Amino acid sequence: AEIFTKLLSPFAPHLAEELWQIFGNKPSIADEEFPVYNEEFFKEDIFEYPVSFNGKLRFKIELSLSLEKEEIEAAVLNDKRTDRWLDGKKPKKIIIVHKRIVNVVV
Repeated sequence: AEIFTKLLSPFAPHLAEELWQIFGNKPSIADEEFPVYNEEFFKEDIFEYPVSFNGKLRFKIELSLSLEKEEIEAAVLNDKRTDRWLDGKKPKKIIIVHKRIVNVVV
């Protein structure tokens, strides 16, 4: 909440100062340093892949971005929702576009 108050202070200084005092901080918020951007907070390590069968979106699956194509393929084929769309057939081809989509051709 204090970081948000610091971010709010240039836009609503009076409100931010009141909130700063309510949080129990003694010096003025104007004397505080502005928060520094940290790229580490915005790094994503999980991606929600849309999984389509014959070009039609059927479900989405969350997988780690560190997985290789073979591991993504295995995760999709082992998912219980895949059985419904494969209908006992073996997929002809699996197209994986990293950080975009997984398409299973039946």
